[in-house]
Amino acid sequence: MKHLVKLLIVFSVCGLFFFSCGSTQKTVTYQQPQTNNINLALTRNPQASKYVNLDYGIRLNVKDGRANSRIVQKYDASATSLPSVNVNPSIMEFVPESMRRYMRTMGFNLDADIQTDYIMQVTLKEFHVDYLSGLGWNGTVYMNVEVYDHDRQLVYPNITVVGRASIQGGSNNYTTATNAMNNAFANALEDIDWDRIAFFLHRASSPKNEANKKVTGNGNTALEHLTIHWNIDSRPQGADVSWRVISSNPEVKNQNYRYLNTTPYESTETFDIKGLTYNNAGDVQIEIKCEKNGYYTNSKKFSVLSIIDEKEVSAFFRLVKEE
Repeated sequence: MKHLVKLLIVFSVCGLFFFSCGSTQKTVTYQQPQTNNINLALTRNPQASKYVNLDYGIRLNVKDGRANSRIVQKYDASATSLPSVNVNPSIMEFVPESMRRYMRTMGFNLDADIQTDYIMQVTLKEFHVDYLSGLGWNGTVYMNVEVYDHDRQLVYPNITVVGRASIQGGSNNYTTATNAMNNAFANALEDIDWDRIAFFLHRASSPKNEANKKVTGNGNTALEHLTIHWNIDSRPQGADVSWRVISSNPEVKNQNYRYLNTTPYESTETFDIKGLTYNNAGDVQIEIKCEKNGYYTNSKKFSVLSIIDEKEVSAFFRLVKEE
């Protein structure tokens, strides 16, 4: 009997022990880190149609040159971690698309002609928004901008444009963070010297104003649009007129004679001497030859620089009979 009582006491104690353990056990739940959103948008538009009727188009090329691609890089509301942030759309989708829209609004002709378009190279160096206690959310955008002409010569040097914006707000207020980021990008776009870029897309009214620009045959220089008045005559008339290029400059090649017409010859034409610039025109001559059966051939040479300045080639040949 005593043995049975002892067994009952043991089972009672064990039951109390297991009940006590079950009643004090806590359920542990794991929370996923909160993901926050920054929605990029072009929040400011430039003056519309400011640069219409430019002579040349432009092509935009944007590349990512950031050393740190995080959208939030400083966040002193936490001493141990940065917040998880989604960016919509992605930065390298947003920047090129919004810049193209911005430029089209101003009147730039994008992707007009691959032969004559200038190239605008943009390298994104920084694009982030940070939280600093006492200051709020601070957006920062750094971009390097350079422009190349049709011959891929640098005409607008590598300039760093900067956009910043600060807005007071709580560390968990990502609407404020979004506004700061978008305002910083808008400020960076306004920091670009668009007037200077548009200046290069105008064809100069005189070759002197683009003294080093070479004739390429694509019609993208003032020289190729300079009209020259030709007036060639002879006595007797009816002589064949030909001309050729004589050059002492390696950028301009010598050319064989090309037939024009018979005298009297009068015409208004444009120059198409490849490699010619206003600066090297003093090293280039045009030789005009006049021929007629029964007469000695006669020729005259003219400085191309003088022709450009005077916009005229005028010559008269007195042909001498062969004896």
